[in-house]
Amino acid sequence: MALNIVLFEPEIPNNTGNIGRLALASGSKLHLIKPFGFELSDSRLKRAGLDYWQHLDVTIYESIDVFFKIHNDKTFVFFSSHGHKSHWEIAFKDNLFLIFGKESVGLSKSLIDKYKEQLYKIPLYSEHIRSLNLANAVSIVIYEGLRQLKQP
Repeated sequence: MALNIVLFEPEIPNNTGNIGRLALASGSKLHLIKPFGFELSDSRLKRAGLDYWQHLDVTIYESIDVFFKIHNDKTFVFFSSHGHKSHWEIAFKDNLFLIFGKESVGLSKSLIDKYKEQLYKIPLYSEHIRSLNLANAVSIVIYEGLRQLKQP
C-alpha cells in the first residue's frame, strides 16, 4: 500500500524536508515538480529531513507536463482552498496521487479549472485564516488516507 505525495513547484525547503520525512514515515512516495524555490542541496531541506532523505522514494520532474505525461493513466486528487469537497470525501485507494500546490499561491488556475471534479480542501473553521502550512496539510491528508486504507 502506498500513496503518492506530489508537490507542485515547492518553495520552502523546510516544508519539503518535513514532507519528505512524512513520506518515509507513512510509506508514501514523494514526487517533486520543478521549478523549486530552493536547491536540493539546501541545508534547511536536509535539516528538516534529517538523515532520512537517503531512504526516501523520491522522483523529480522537470515540469508539470512531464509529470502528467508519465502518469497520465493514474488517479489524481488535487488540494486547494478553492475546493468545494472536503478531504474526508476522498475515496482513498492504493497508489492515489495527492497533488499540492506551491506555498505562495497554491495550484494554478488552469489546474483548478481542468480538475475541478477532483479538487478537495481541508476545512478551516476560522475566517481569520486562508490556508494551512503545506507540511501540515499534507500530514492531515496522508493520515486520513492511511486511516481509510487500514480499515478492515
